[in-house]
Amino acid sequence: MTDISFLGDTPIGRLKSLMQKLRSDDGCPWDKEQSFETIAPYTIEEAYEVHEAISQKDMPALKEELGDLMFQVIFHAQIANEMNAFNLDDVCEDLTKKMVRRHPHVFGSGDNRTVAEQTIAWEALKAEERKHKGDQVSVLDNVPLALPALMRAEKLQKRAAGVGFDWPNLDGVLDKIVEEASELAHANQDNDADAIEDEMGDLLFAVTNLARKLKIDPEKALRRTNDKFTKRFQYIENKAQANNVKLNDMSLEEMEKDWQDAKTA
Repeated sequence: MTDISFLGDTPIGRLKSLMQKLRSDDGCPWDKEQSFETIAPYTIEEAYEVHEAISQKDMPALKEELGDLMFQVIFHAQIANEMNAFNLDDVCEDLTKKMVRRHPHVFGSGDNRTVAEQTIAWEALKAEERKHKGDQVSVLDNVPLALPALMRAEKLQKRAAGVGFDWPNLDGVLDKIVEEASELAHANQDNDADAIEDEMGDLLFAVTNLARKLKIDPEKALRRTNDKFTKRFQYIENKAQANNVKLNDMSLEEMEKDWQDAKTA
């Protein structure tokens, strides 16, 4: 078993010491070369791996992936500390203050709130914080560009809906989807690549709006469909392999039959 006591007396203290050592002059060549920009993709990747462990209900994997994600936080904080911008303690302190501020019903008045009421209050508090920062001109400001497109679309729509720019009911959203699908079909008939991409984006945006109105997470819904598609297509692959047949040699009708069998199964 690896002895790590030399790094410090507490788990978080040992992590901080570890990161400082890795970034020191006699540390790891790779770690010393990294910057915010170079490790940002790893931070995003680790967050997705946390999500995957949760979806698979794999507790040992979740413990490991949470550690990997925490390491990314430690890494960013150490780089900032070297720049005299902030350190890990500052991150923890600011986060604690923000969470206390955003939970006045817990740390303040003690008023009971439903989940729906807390969600509304949470968004209102975040909007107020953005206003006080003085860097927001539009209600759509500060929605991260790096978010997955569906997730960012939903957040943009929520921001707009928060000031009343929203369909009053599902009928308008459904009509919009039909309209965008028709415009996509026309663009395809014209063989206009730029218009096709533009109209496809409009259609996806409208479908995301429908998911939001139905209180469905579009990212989660699409991941579920991706998993379903994978399982059904792998059923076709397995059946073809069992029959010693190559997929390229199968007709679309044969694959469709196996697809329907997979759905039944």
